[in-house]
Amino acid sequence: MDSESLLLSLELASGSGQGLSPDRRASLLTSLMLVKRDYRYDRVLFWGRVLGLVADYYIAQGLSEDQLAPRKTLYSLNCMEWSLLPPATEEMLLQTSVVSGRFLGDPSHEYEHTELQKVNDGDKVFEEEVVIQIKEETRLVSIIDQIDKAVAIIPRGALFKTPFGTTHVNRTFEGLSLSEAKKLSSYFHFKEAVELKNKTLLEKADLDPSLDFMDSLEHDIPKGSWSIQMERSNALVVLRSLLWPGLTFYHAPCTKNYGYIYVGTGEKNIDLPFML
Repeated sequence: MDSESLLLSLELASGSGQGLSPDRRASLLTSLMLVKRDYRYDRVLFWGRVLGLVADYYIAQGLSEDQLAPRKTLYSLNCMEWSLLPPATEEMLLQTSVVSGRFLGDPSHEYEHTELQKVNDGDKVFEEEVVIQIKEETRLVSIIDQIDKAVAIIPRGALFKTPFGTTHVNRTFEGLSLSEAKKLSSYFHFKEAVELKNKTLLEKADLDPSLDFMDSLEHDIPKGSWSIQMERSNALVVLRSLLWPGLTFYHAPCTKNYGYIYVGTGEKNIDLPFML
């Protein structure tokens, strides 16, 4: 959710229980303005909160003028002091895939994982137990990246792509109509397209290249991983991810108000294919 409309956005998302205390709201309003100024971001999004056993991680993301350029991610434990996280790498994702369970809430905490590695000793090859230490901060980076790639979404038309390939906020976007807002095909993954590149020219014939340049939610796997509901007498559409419980997207049809927030434990629902 955009930090400039934070109070309204939190109100729209409050139906899912994603509220914040008044002092946290006040701290976020001030500190995110300073983050935008100091880091010179075009936009700052309040991404959400990863719940820990001892403390919670509050997450924000900074966007450049090109909206699909890699986002900068920051975290805070008190909503006032923010620390920049490093970008996620394949090595990080692989390293943290062995860690499960709840976050503690201490960035310096180290998880220990024991694995067998092959060791060469002359002509002999034997296996040796090696203890690998994984920092919780690294795990936080990995989880945020996975959630972003899987369930960060925006409505169709909110962004537009220029002939030069850059992506900008569509200032003329006035929201989806009520009928469009009820369709999964009206929502896109907020990242560079993957599946779109595999479509045939015939499938792309009816697409507008300036608007339909991201992957739609309607073909997400597993099918049925999104819950879409109309609330407040059809004045608000809410999408909830069943794959990453805690991710809520909201949009008020016929208005510019939309956004998403994640409030959860950072755990993926790996049993979802068996539940559908």
